Amino acid sequence: MTLDDPLIGTLLDGRYRVDQRIATGGMSTVYRGTDTRLDRVVALKVMHPSLVDDPDFTARFIREAKAVARLTHANVVNVFDQGADGRTVFLAMEYVPGCTLRDLLRERGALSARAALDILEPVLAALGAAHRAGLVHRDVKPENVLITEDGLVKVADFGLVRVLSGGDGAVTNTTSATTVLGTVSYLAPEQVQPGMPTDQRVDVYAAGILLYEMLTGTKPHVGDNPMQVIYRHLHEDVPPPSLVAPDIGPGLDAIVAAATARDPQGRPYDAVELLATLQRARRSLTPQQLDAEPPTSSRTTPQHPTGEVTAPVARQVEHTSVLEFPTLSLTRPRPYDEPLPDRAARPRRSRRPLIWTAVVAVLLALVGGASYVLSGAVYATVPSVLGQTQAQAVQTLDRAGLQGTFGQQFSESVPAGQVMASDPGVGQRVRKSDPVKVTLSKGPQRIAVPELTGKPLEEARKALTDAGLAPGATTEAYSDSVPQGAVISATPGAGRQVAVNTPVAMVVSKGMTPVPNVVGLTKDAAAKALTDAGFQAQTSGLDFFGTGKVVSQNPPAGQPTRQGSVVTLKLPAF
Repeated sequence: MTLDDPLIGTLLDGRYRVDQRIATGGMSTVYRGTDTRLDRVVALKVMHPSLVDDPDFTARFIREAKAVARLTHANVVNVFDQGADGRTVFLAMEYVPGCTLRDLLRERGALSARAALDILEPVLAALGAAHRAGLVHRDVKPENVLITEDGLVKVADFGLVRVLSGGDGAVTNTTSATTVLGTVSYLAPEQVQPGMPTDQRVDVYAAGILLYEMLTGTKPHVGDNPMQVIYRHLHEDVPPPSLVAPDIGPGLDAIVAAATARDPQGRPYDAVELLATLQRARRSLTPQQLDAEPPTSSRTTPQHPTGEVTAPVARQVEHTSVLEFPTLSLTRPRPYDEPLPDRAARPRRSRRPLIWTAVVAVLLALVGGASYVLSGAVYATVPSVLGQTQAQAVQTLDRAGLQGTFGQQFSESVPAGQVMASDPGVGQRVRKSDPVKVTLSKGPQRIAVPELTGKPLEEARKALTDAGLAPGATTEAYSDSVPQGAVISATPGAGRQVAVNTPVAMVVSKGMTPVPNVVGLTKDAAAKALTDAGFQAQTSGLDFFGTGKVVSQNPPAGQPTRQGSVVTLKLPAF
């Protein structure tokens, strides 16, 4: 397939060499390439030629580059450059060696709860950073979750990103009366209802589908064609994953149910709130629940096709696509020519029961109205305070008749001083007498690397673990000043402020330098070998013609000796 690709071997914009095709999607193809100016490997995302003349698709490419340029996050695939070479429109992006979450699910089927959470948490951190920057991804799916060879998780493909605008933070849906743009298995109900506004909660919905799929190995909504899948998104709740994987516990069932609520108001406000909820649920799970082996039945392939569009490659991938569909209605209208059902004549009844029924209904209405008024005095709906300062959150809660208690936690995605979570969450009903627990971000947690030089290796490793860091790679080198087995240096160095669990590499002393073996060499060759190794050469014996070879040396070969020491060479006396 790659041999027939005309882009292979070409140079885009005089800078990016196209080396190998690695993925094909609904709107673009991704190649492994080389930035010839900086001599680094990049991923080149090239728009399909058939879409180049469409200004909407071209605008999406440019929008993706600008949107991701606003994000600085370890779990977001960086976009380096955007350009065009003739009719080839492309993005130059960070190359992430590894696999996609789709590859992992295809290979392993369902994942343990621990593995699923280890993947979803960085995905939510990336989406949370996008949401707090005013961006909505809108195409979250396993194909867009990349896992590097060392286990780092990154979110890619912001091709359908939208910028939040307006006072309510909503974006206008691209769904028209007849089209849907996206990947049907992960579309939120409001994305497939014409004219419905969408916001960051469409990403929350897709993240809930991701969690269900990782825990069970299957998608919650399948069908014989895309329209059947869309219908199920509109009319059916996502089932609890514990029906397939009973060992995961009710906490994850509740998170999947909340994230995939058909009403957007019932979902967590954004990925940051969902992440906080997920982390609280994780702390409540036992090690047995986290590491329970998924049932083998969850590793089987679903029998129902999902209406997904496939590229002409060996493995099946669900692409982002434009789907044509008729306007959907929640109820089936009766055809205008359908006759009304026959009704048998009924005898006249006394109106007295009707009067009493009406009286009772009025009384119930009065009681219900009073209860509603009273409930308004007792209960309130928790407003959104996410992203606000403590002072702003106090005012927002006060307007709703609520009070807050404030705590702090470290966060890699929420700036210091801003609200990162509330309990109860946004939109939930709470007694006005009960305080709302509000968590403020302390910003990223940073730890100073301890001084390790001169410490024995095991002691240095313990110091790193006690500080909340991780021992990294260990190499060895000779040292005249550091005892054997002790640390010569560390990277990052002592005092550097780094994130929690950052690996610290160490160079460990092998002790003093061994004297090289120069017996059998000529005087000049032996002297050069000793000098190169950091020693001084001194000869004894008479070698009038300079042709004799060293017969012995002191210190002997291999003996650890301080560099700069004198090594005496004995030459034959003739």
